Amino acid sequence: MEAIWTSVVAVGGTLLGAVVTQVFQRLASRRGELFARSEALRQERMATFSAFAAAAEEYRHGQADRWYRMRQDPGGQDFVTARDEAHRLRTATRQVLYRIKLLTDDPEVIRAAERAYACTRDVSTAGDQPERDGLDARARDAIEAFVARAAPLVHRPSPR
Repeated sequence: MEAIWTSVVAVGGTLLGAVVTQVFQRLASRRGELFARSEALRQERMATFSAFAAAAEEYRHGQADRWYRMRQDPGGQDFVTARDEAHRLRTATRQVLYRIKLLTDDPEVIRAAERAYACTRDVSTAGDQPERDGLDARARDAIEAFVARAAPLVHRPSPR
């Protein structure tokens, strides 16, 4: 009789061990899957946020070039070329702005990106050099503010 109980305990222990192992493996697998998903989102955000900052900077430079070319010769080919380039850069910046809206639900990040876009757009509307310089500085600061606001979404949590 003692041999039967030993066998029952051994089989029960084996089954219990298998169930516990399966539960822990499932938890570890789920944790790994969540980490992989989180890391993929972090990487996508980093690429998109940095692409937006780069596109906004290029757009800012394009708007400045457009402003200067308009002051030199409003009907000239250089102005038309600069205007067309500024429009292309605006579209590229807007496309990345849409990607930001798809990748985050943080309203502050979205607001900061929209503000950077709007401030950059305004650079070409200045009436004179001091106003242009002020609008350009405001756009540059808005782009920096976007980067500062978006940065926490791409920083890895510190290891424990």
